[in-house]
Amino acid sequence: MSTIDFCHISPTAYLAPFTRTNGAHLVLAHLVESDKAYREFYANLDDGKFKIMDNSAFEMYKQGRDMYPTDKLIEMGKACKADMIVMSDYPNQPSNVTIEAAEETAYDIRQAGFQTFFVPQSQIGNLDDYLTGMEWALASDDVDRIGLSILGCPNAYGVEKDNKLQRYMSRYAILNEMARRDMLTTDVRNKFHCLGMVDGPNEIDLLRPFHQFIASWDSSAAIWAGINGICFDNSPTGLIDGKFEAEVDFAYKKGLTVDQITAILYNIGYIDNLVKGD
Repeated sequence: MSTIDFCHISPTAYLAPFTRTNGAHLVLAHLVESDKAYREFYANLDDGKFKIMDNSAFEMYKQGRDMYPTDKLIEMGKACKADMIVMSDYPNQPSNVTIEAAEETAYDIRQAGFQTFFVPQSQIGNLDDYLTGMEWALASDDVDRIGLSILGCPNAYGVEKDNKLQRYMSRYAILNEMARRDMLTTDVRNKFHCLGMVDGPNEIDLLRPFHQFIASWDSSAAIWAGINGICFDNSPTGLIDGKFEAEVDFAYKKGLTVDQITAILYNIGYIDNLVKGD
């Protein structure tokens, strides 16, 4: 079984030391736009690893901001020398909104030299509609990778807010439902990317029956939890209190203590061991 390419996400000042073990890189569009040092780090990074530029939909949704238009995503993708662009997606809207956006923009993204990444969405609590979006993506020649989102999957079950256990189980439930409906075939091996991580790194182990379908995964959990003095633990999810909910401060520049560095490196190693192939 192949290794999942894990993308550790870090505050800008610590990108160089803490993303070295990444199998790939997940680059955030809103930081490409606003943070020159962040943008230049990825533009100059030539480690041979695949670069996915996220559309920052999670951040935009949480902040109530509009999604980036395609021309802006392409401009920022070129600025950070990405290989793949996450097309605009629309959390808590019917699946066809995100589908239509992809149909309108996939050609332009590919013509600009990028691969395409589609993130199914639905209105909160509408699992069938979420799976409609997934079925479209699996059948579309315009989609190179599909995102299993920490918004989209819990939203489909109506459990994204104030329900850590159900949120933690959502991607597992989605993949099981897809398997039940015969949507997971040899044709979709290495097709998916898990966007973010919620209530503990052991979700990687939870999804082990589906690792053959997962090409990549990203999270700031290892580094941001470590900066805040939190080590992954031996609880069932690997984080006894669930996700550290404070938003990542990408401008964080304070000097790190030995204890913080130790926690960060421990957390990175914990995840890197989980994503190794069997």
